[in-house]
Amino acid sequence: MFELLVAVAAAVAGGIAAVAGFGIGSLLTPLLALRFGTKLAVAIVSVPHFIGTAVRFATMWRHADRRVLIRFGALSAAGGLLGALLNSRANSRALTIVFGLLLIFAGTVAGRLRFGRKTAWLAGLVSGLFGGLVGNQGGIRSAALFGFELEKETFVATATAIGLVVDGARMPVYIATQWPAMWQARTEMLIAAAGVVAGTFLGIKLLRRIPERWFRRAVSLLIILLGVYMLFK
Repeated sequence: MFELLVAVAAAVAGGIAAVAGFGIGSLLTPLLALRFGTKLAVAIVSVPHFIGTAVRFATMWRHADRRVLIRFGALSAAGGLLGALLNSRANSRALTIVFGLLLIFAGTVAGRLRFGRKTAWLAGLVSGLFGGLVGNQGGIRSAALFGFELEKETFVATATAIGLVVDGARMPVYIATQWPAMWQARTEMLIAAAGVVAGTFLGIKLLRRIPERWFRRAVSLLIILLGVYMLFK
């Protein structure tokens, strides 16, 4: 039953991520933490997260904004590496509360965000840091990307490219420090990866049908809901 739940959650997460640019770590990490604990769950989810993000990028890379990717993505990757290194020393509950409040705030003001160069770099660093620490960088990254006024396909493609960079920075740390334990969870890891890939293809089809005027509101609502969930879970 747990494996079936992982498969369903992974498919839903992959679909949401294809629409909003985040969701895989947000849904799968708490679920897998029930069996493996939060620290190991973050490491386990990094594998299906990387696979799903890579598949999404392969279908949408032409829409990515290179300027935003370079300015925002570099420090996001640096933050992800730092967060992964600090993962074992963090107070998970305190981080979750702070992160939930930050998401609620970010989702509420997302429509009014406008970034300059320095602010964009800081937002990239913060989103990557939380990704390495708690495995949920996508929500705050998507909120930050609203500041660049991107069209929906460009928004998701750029968020995906940055997510791939962050995964490339943090995954080697998890593998180097937790691989034996991750290998014991290989069944759940593979099921999650398959579910995420299936959900990704369905989500991409849905993204094309969402009107541009509703896209920003939908993503803002998902960010706020994620913040509420992180705060009260």
